[in-house]
Amino acid sequence: MAPAGCCCGGCWGGAVAAADAARRVLVLLLLGVLSAGPGPGALATEHYSPLSLLKQELQHRQQQEAPAGGGCSPQSGDWGDQYSAECGESSFLNFHDSDCEPKGSPPCDSLLSLNTEKILSQAKSIAEQKRFPFATDNDSTNEELAIAYVLIGSGLYDEAIRHFSTMLQEEPDLVSAIYGRGIAYGKKGLHILSPLGRINEAVNDLTKAIQLQPSARLYRHRGTLYFISEDYATAHEDFQQSLELNKNQPIAMLYKGLTFFHRGLLKEAIESFKEALKQKVDFIDAYKSLGQAYRELGNFEAATESFQKALLLNQNHVQTLQLRGMMLYHHGSLHEALKNFKRCLQLEPYNEVCQYMKGLSHVAMGQFYEGIKAQTKVMLNDPLPGQKASPEYLKVKYLREYSRYLHAHLDTPLTEYNIDVDLPGSFKDHWAKNLPFLIEDYEEQPGLQPHIKDVLHQNFESYKPEVQELICVADRLGSLMQYETPGFLPNKRIHRAMGLAALEVMQAVQRTWTNSKVRMNGKTRLMQWRDMFDIAVKWRRIADPDQPVLWLDQMPARSLSRGFNNHINLIRANNPKGLLEVREALEKVHKVEDLLPIMKQFNTKTKDGFTVNTKVPSLKDQGKEYDGFTITITGDNVIAYSVIVGALMASGKEVAGKIPKGKLVDFEAMTAPGSEAFSKIAKSWMNLKSISPSYKTLPSVSETFPTLRSMIEVLNTDSSPRCLKKL
Repeated sequence: MAPAGCCCGGCWGGAVAAADAARRVLVLLLLGVLSAGPGPGALATEHYSPLSLLKQELQHRQQQEAPAGGGCSPQSGDWGDQYSAECGESSFLNFHDSDCEPKGSPPCDSLLSLNTEKILSQAKSIAEQKRFPFATDNDSTNEELAIAYVLIGSGLYDEAIRHFSTMLQEEPDLVSAIYGRGIAYGKKGLHILSPLGRINEAVNDLTKAIQLQPSARLYRHRGTLYFISEDYATAHEDFQQSLELNKNQPIAMLYKGLTFFHRGLLKEAIESFKEALKQKVDFIDAYKSLGQAYRELGNFEAATESFQKALLLNQNHVQTLQLRGMMLYHHGSLHEALKNFKRCLQLEPYNEVCQYMKGLSHVAMGQFYEGIKAQTKVMLNDPLPGQKASPEYLKVKYLREYSRYLHAHLDTPLTEYNIDVDLPGSFKDHWAKNLPFLIEDYEEQPGLQPHIKDVLHQNFESYKPEVQELICVADRLGSLMQYETPGFLPNKRIHRAMGLAALEVMQAVQRTWTNSKVRMNGKTRLMQWRDMFDIAVKWRRIADPDQPVLWLDQMPARSLSRGFNNHINLIRANNPKGLLEVREALEKVHKVEDLLPIMKQFNTKTKDGFTVNTKVPSLKDQGKEYDGFTITITGDNVIAYSVIVGALMASGKEVAGKIPKGKLVDFEAMTAPGSEAFSKIAKSWMNLKSISPSYKTLPSVSETFPTLRSMIEVLNTDSSPRCLKKL
């Protein structure tokens, strides 16, 4: 019988004993040929990416195989993409899992060599100790299986697949061979950067093994394959089944949490990550994933604490440094974010995400020379033939061109140029749609001009007292625009930018009532409603140059006609009866949440959620409808709200209330029965009061910050100690 915790897959018949020697000779000859290539192989311990903000992990997985340390359980390695989750104990696709090793087994060397003189002794040692899954009672069979597992551990997946397949031709129900071939298929798919290519074969083998001999291990491995296929609901079922068979599996518990995370069930994910930490208190990846879940909830303090605990366990943990850096960037703490990206690149110089984010952080702070240097390094990392380009690679060329444009206009008065007009229409179209940078007849922006210096750091104390007061008021106003709902991390840089935008709108409207003319784009003319939005757009753009904030009506007409993926068919019906059923069901809908069960009823592809798009009747063009709240590509919500706040202040009313927890201004507007109903709802939380006379004494925002350089300087400065005292 197999030792406790292992499974026996039947006996290898004596009739095949004569073929053993010949098969071993063939394997050894093959190993001898291949050993002339790379050096000795090691047990690969890759890790599946758990956290995806645009599902980029499967687009640009880098394979890194880390040799295992001492003992029978391989150490965790690195899957190489920005959200990878290292397993801590052992990889999901590693056959040295602790639940299959007999208690008290002697220490083992997990570094497998390709030396042909050692291959038989290694396989024999593994077979004798039954240190592979589902060992049998037949020594000869175990040695054959051990050879195939040695091939897997050495990265020779095709050879392992052939070896297992040969065994299965003679014994179709040999569980260990079925399982091992499935693992080899899975590893091969990941190794060639196209995991979906061999997933079906791997799933089929593991499903057959489960039918023959169900175990926690098999459900866990199959769940992993579903996970990397992004079928998170099915993966969750397998991880849950695995945990029911064996509760003490911190890795399975971690991945159960990740299936929640990817479906937007953040609170459930957090509970699973905490449970994993109860089972393994030094589980770095659980702390890292917990930090990312808190970050997605918008809980900056809890996320920071979890990331810090992960780094206390391993200060060189690249993925935690990367994720913490990205959180700090989106929190508006660019200096701190840059430290994390630099440390990440010291440890992993070819980390594309950290390199891109380093360049972006530099550009956002006005350090264009360092920023473009980092961007160029990302551009040089061309995808391999057949490999899909990473999101960073797709974005970096647009960012470089935009960075050059911004640098060239650092000291030009903001009223004298217009980004929407200056940037070519095809460039804006490709950038907004995140298309590959293949633009016909595109003329690159001029390179950096030496006489234009980078933006220097400006101390808060160097500003005049009245300007300091202006900044503090802007910080307070901006914080009132923060959503307190999952997915919205507080960003102090955005707060200040949009607070200044609201103040500038207020001052512009007040001037218009006395003068009625404004200076925009090098011309003096009557002020229009759009001028107020241009002020907010200007500040929103420079707060985060990574996001293309562009006017839709300034995009090429051909581009607009093709759309920006705003329209999504919730339900399709191909017959009148189906349409009637849908119509009857929709009549019962009273709120957005009521749509989900209907979607699940009529659309089998809807598992966990959907996107809603609304139309708004045009007051200008009677009979026409436009996409609700879509005036720019990005940043509409805070842009619109800052304009409202500024206009209200111009009329003598100050917004003193915060947006209630769980409320989204745009969704409240879209789901309200009408404009009057929405106004009533908004007024209830705005807590309007008479504006303080002190606002009249604030300096002019447009005159205090007349150039791009001065705008970046004020967004960079740290006002927290002084402004906190004033509050």
